[in-house]
Amino acid sequence: MALLQPRLNVKVAQRQVLTPSLVQMVSVLALNKMELKEMIDAEMVENPVLEEIDESVPTVDEITSREERLERGAEEAAAPPKDVFNEIDFGSYFQEYLDPGYRTQPEYEENDRPSFENFLSQPTTLSDHLAWQLGALNLEPELHAAAEFVVGNLDENGYLAASEDELLEALKAAVQGATANGTAPENGPSSANGSGPDTVEQLLIRAIEQVRHLDPAGVGARDLRECLALQIAAQQEEFVTLYGPSVNLSAEVEENPHGSFLAEAEARIEDRRRIMEVAAQIVDRHLHLLQKRDLKDLAQAAHISMEDAQAGVGFIRTLDPRPGRMYNREETRLIEPDVFFVKRGDEWTVSMNEEDLPSLRLSQRYRRMLIAQNTEKEVKEYVKERFRSALQLMRHIAQRKSTILRTCEVIVRRQQDFLDRGVEALRPMMIKEVAEEIGVHPSTVSRAVANKYAHTPQGVVELRFFFSEGSNGPEGADTPLLVLKRKVRKLIEEEDARHPLTDDQIAEMLQQQGIRLTRRTVAKYREDMKIPSTHQRRKRD
Repeated sequence: MALLQPRLNVKVAQRQVLTPSLVQMVSVLALNKMELKEMIDAEMVENPVLEEIDESVPTVDEITSREERLERGAEEAAAPPKDVFNEIDFGSYFQEYLDPGYRTQPEYEENDRPSFENFLSQPTTLSDHLAWQLGALNLEPELHAAAEFVVGNLDENGYLAASEDELLEALKAAVQGATANGTAPENGPSSANGSGPDTVEQLLIRAIEQVRHLDPAGVGARDLRECLALQIAAQQEEFVTLYGPSVNLSAEVEENPHGSFLAEAEARIEDRRRIMEVAAQIVDRHLHLLQKRDLKDLAQAAHISMEDAQAGVGFIRTLDPRPGRMYNREETRLIEPDVFFVKRGDEWTVSMNEEDLPSLRLSQRYRRMLIAQNTEKEVKEYVKERFRSALQLMRHIAQRKSTILRTCEVIVRRQQDFLDRGVEALRPMMIKEVAEEIGVHPSTVSRAVANKYAHTPQGVVELRFFFSEGSNGPEGADTPLLVLKRKVRKLIEEEDARHPLTDDQIAEMLQQQGIRLTRRTVAKYREDMKIPSTHQRRKRD
């Protein structure tokens, strides 16, 4: 039997280790201008060695030029004095007071008033809007809490995305937790009719129904069919409240001198009622035919006329399939270009946007502390470490600028046609090709263009916009995928709605333009752009 005993083994292996310096270099390269500014501000707070160059402090060159101006002023003072009255510009003097038009403030004047953005209110979200309505209702505490639980599980479109089992389990856990904390009765939720306590399942059903009666109509639905049906039911209920269950004015038409107007009003009300009934029938039973835009089959399946089918479809188009989006709007994201592509003469140049970026330097005070003889050893070690970290950060910032400039110079050389003519002249370009040209790894180029934007004559575009694969044509000319998709979309937009183009026909038309694409590729591009198929796009009488 072998005994366990310790042994020493030597093993040679290679592995890649990211040093803290390399990690910082990679992270700095991936930052855009605004993120870099925030990172520099944070580093200046943590590292006392880093200082921002104050533009108000004069440099040596500025002091020298100021002394030269003083000397020239002294020489001019020695010359014969001029008549001050002739130096006054009376035209601008009176223009200042007589011009009734608007005059802009000088650029050097500072406005101390607070920004208007400080007075903007926070936008109301869907959850806030629904919670406000629940607070205005007189509900039992258990039902109010369950309704708030349902509101918290709505997605951004207002749909109840979670399944009933998931909601039930989560609500049971919430009720048990409230009971254990003493915030809910131990015998369970109370019933609305006083016949006994509701079960958790009944409480959840009541809460969902309560949320579905809130504004906007359609929230709390599980799918598109329920969402549209809830909106139609809400309008029907409002219609009955205004005009009653039915309108019968025929008895008053003959006796009333305005009988013709009453008859016309009755006909319009009944037509509106009929349209809502047809819309409810289409949504409940024939939504799949509505998605296919087949009015003829829809009218036959619903046993209605073509006029009623068109009116019902028109009413459904007035509904909102995403009722929660009006409150859950995406906030505007501020974009500031990192580079500028400017044409000077016949050549395109690249310049970094370094406005508002702090200019860093090393503190002279801490330099003197390193040289001083009476500085303690621990203090010197700390200052040395801070100097090492500051120099490393400044070097990485300079390296980031160099990498971005070299990458953008290659982009400008390869995409001059796009800068001059627009998107149609965009050429395919791969990250690997740019990396080989500037002599770096493709991941470096990928980080250099990530989340960064360029100001061009064609607008502010993301740097990744310039990189796309291409499709070879018969003449060897590559076409980027972006341009291919735009061509497919343009052909579909210009087609006859009664006879839409098939994927094979689109492929043939592109082949006539020198672009070889198969039917499957056209179908893939069409699906990526969320364009319906030929059968779904066909408009029938």
